[in-house]
Order: sequence, then structure tokens, then C-alpha cells
Amino acid sequence: MKLNFILVFLMFVFAGPAFAVVNINTATQAELESLQGIGPAKAKAIVMHRDQKGLFVSTENLIEVDGIGQGTMNQLRDSITVGDMPETATSAAVAVQKD
Repeated sequence: MKLNFILVFLMFVFAGPAFAVVNINTATQAELESLQGIGPAKAKAIVMHRDQKGLFVSTENLIEVDGIGQGTMNQLRDSITVGDMPETATSAAVAVQKD
């Protein structure tokens, strides 16, 4: 019984980072590179897009980034979030995207 507990505990300890969700509005380039299918070039493109166009309102807006296609989106869908954006940030992001 004790061995089962230890095995389950170790499974969660080592599997934990694999289930982390990355906030694409706040992630660094290195954090973005931890995502499956995102290398240095795509991570840099995400950060540049965010800096130039503003925060992502939805995870689906990631497809607007050069180099991110539907296949990449399918891989990332469960691994990314835009987080809880304050109302002012959401309004600003929408205003920037309309420009």
C-alpha cells in the first residue's frame, strides 16, 4: 500500500510540469519555447506580435502570428491560456486589434 502511494506521488511530481498551462499574454520567450511545436523563432514571433498588436483576447488569436497555423493551434489548444485579464486590459487589447 505504501509503495502504491509513493509511485502515485512520484508520478504527479514528475508529470506536473507537463500539464502546466502557459499564459500567452505574459509568457517569456523561454516559457513559450516550452510548448510543444514552439521553437525559438515562433516564440519570438509571438512575443513580437504581442508587443506590436497588444494582448491576445482569446487563445484563438494566436493563429494571427506568422508561423502559427491550424496544426500548431490544435497542438497548443489545451496548453495555453490568455489568463484572467482585467477589464481595462481586455478593452485596450480589443482597441489595439481594431487598428
